[in-house]
Amino acid sequence: MSLFSSIFRKKHPENTQSECLENDKTLIRVENATLSYDGRAVIENLSFTVEDGDFLCVTGEGSSGKSSLIGALSGMVKLNSGKITFSNLTRNQIGVLPQQTTVGSDSHSTVREIVTAGCLARSRKGAFMSKESKEIVDYNLSLLGLTHLADRPCRELSGGQCRKVMLARALCAAEKLLILDEAAAGLDRATALEVYNLISRLNQRGMTIVMITSDTLPLRHATKILRINKDSIFFGTPEELA
Repeated sequence: MSLFSSIFRKKHPENTQSECLENDKTLIRVENATLSYDGRAVIENLSFTVEDGDFLCVTGEGSSGKSSLIGALSGMVKLNSGKITFSNLTRNQIGVLPQQTTVGSDSHSTVREIVTAGCLARSRKGAFMSKESKEIVDYNLSLLGLTHLADRPCRELSGGQCRKVMLARALCAAEKLLILDEAAAGLDRATALEVYNLISRLNQRGMTIVMITSDTLPLRHATKILRINKDSIFFGTPEELA
């Protein structure tokens, strides 16, 4: 089962609504959302929108609920109150990279098999791979410098290499929206910069990005910033934050 298929099978239906939004560029609208972690409210009355083509960086203090928000957007975390509305978007158009995503040490799956799971998540042909899907897999393997590792078992890779494999899988699943929680976790500085520049190029080509980051490097690529602190929330453009 692919990550994204499992996310949507388990999603909380009250987190998503099917009504049309007035702004036809809006992909996600979060309204008065309250989220808890370990029985404690970490986000209260949060409202923001994600529009087609946005590069939204989510920043803020530790333990302020950022990963819980990604969980809610992915359908894995239930809102205490408020709602999240999706429009002009289907589950087959979204790729998700959680912060805690690892390949088990006993996994015999190859890099190619793991990355291919992303295409299967968005395929309408189930387990059957189209020629186009195979080309997408090859493209994303090349994009992340993984082609030479394609037939290696993931258990033989380093932590940083595994992270790139999971990013390649998310890219295969993403047709319209890419949701990332600390995309460069476990990567050295040079590779992290390479990944951030890659994500920026994807955004420039039309991919909408929602990315949690504790790093300042991606902020220069952002079109919007959501900063969540324990006592304040900011949502707006980088210019408005400056």
